[in-house]
Amino acid sequence: MANSDNNNKTAWQMATQVIHAGSGHDDPHGALAAPLYQTSTFKFANTEQGSARFAGEEGGYIYSRLGNPTTHELETRVAVLEGYDAAAATATGMGAIAATTMAFVKAGDHIVVSDAIYGCSFALFSELFERFGVHADFVDLTDADALTTALKDNTRLVFLESPANPHLKLVDIEAVSQILAGRDIKLIVDNTFMTPLLQQPKQLGADLVIHSATKFLNGHGDVVAGIVCGSADDIALIKGTTLKDMGATISPHDAWLILRGLKTLDVRMQRHCENAEKVADFLHKHSLVRKVYYPGLAEHPNHSLIGTQMRHAGAVIAFELDGDEAQSRYFLNQLQMIPLAVSLGDAETLIQHPASMTHSPYTPEARQKAGISDTLVRIAVGLEAAQDIIADLSQALQSSQQRWQRSA
Repeated sequence: MANSDNNNKTAWQMATQVIHAGSGHDDPHGALAAPLYQTSTFKFANTEQGSARFAGEEGGYIYSRLGNPTTHELETRVAVLEGYDAAAATATGMGAIAATTMAFVKAGDHIVVSDAIYGCSFALFSELFERFGVHADFVDLTDADALTTALKDNTRLVFLESPANPHLKLVDIEAVSQILAGRDIKLIVDNTFMTPLLQQPKQLGADLVIHSATKFLNGHGDVVAGIVCGSADDIALIKGTTLKDMGATISPHDAWLILRGLKTLDVRMQRHCENAEKVADFLHKHSLVRKVYYPGLAEHPNHSLIGTQMRHAGAVIAFELDGDEAQSRYFLNQLQMIPLAVSLGDAETLIQHPASMTHSPYTPEARQKAGISDTLVRIAVGLEAAQDIIADLSQALQSSQQRWQRSA
């Protein structure tokens, strides 16, 4: 996964941190696993203690929406992995995005957003933000001049994904941060596709990093959650305002499940990435596949960012069949082992049709601008034997080819 001695050292340290970071819980029984504090509220010794905690004069827990020991351990671990001072865990990935971005804007402000992002993030910025007087411009952030031109006196934040959902467009995060240098603008990066093991946006100038913890961080397809990492001041602002008052906080049980999942993140990511390389190579060579979008291929426009910005290309691949939308849908319907399902980062390989599923909130015009065609397919490569993943794709492609030949 690593490409230099320094990266190897970092990867080794992080393999340890996914297991041990933030595990300083003081359990009276000496439990090795993080205790699950499945409680909504915490009792006070007396009214003076309760008053002091509400006033912020004394540490301690009050109510699980405001903080919980299990949740705190998760937040500490992910903050360490991303290299930040603090983190805030949320009920969903979109909860993290909404609570984070809303904490730094007000009516009359302006934001700049990458032109290729997850469909619900697009809807949040293009529809809900507009309703409350915050205007978003969607910009190709690989174009430095376009970004510079888009910035205004009232621009408060820049939001991006890299790799972008669904077609793996890469943005040079450091180049964006350099353009923002000296301006009072927050750079927020959704790092879900990479995880901190493959990419650490803080080192590239990001102020805040967001994850849908539903995905690789948890890794088992049984939790929906999010997390945002940043400076202690920024996280305190998010926790004390938008997260607290809108209530998108994580349940302690979900935090406990993610802590369990994180322990295998390093070994899982290695298998995910090894499998993805093999699947991408298979798709790239197949006669029915018109184009493959995968940063690990030399033909990818920003392939050079691997080894500098990213340690690996990751485990998500997008591709287009040499046909139309109906043919792409037919191919998806022929798969036998691979579930037709949205999400990524699970043990199972998952495949979906972005234009009609994850990115359906886009208008047709916005999808075209973002390069999300009606024939685009996204596959999140799982942990099965690579040859079995490829065999299922192969039989579905063969079935599709036979169907097309009969109808020609």
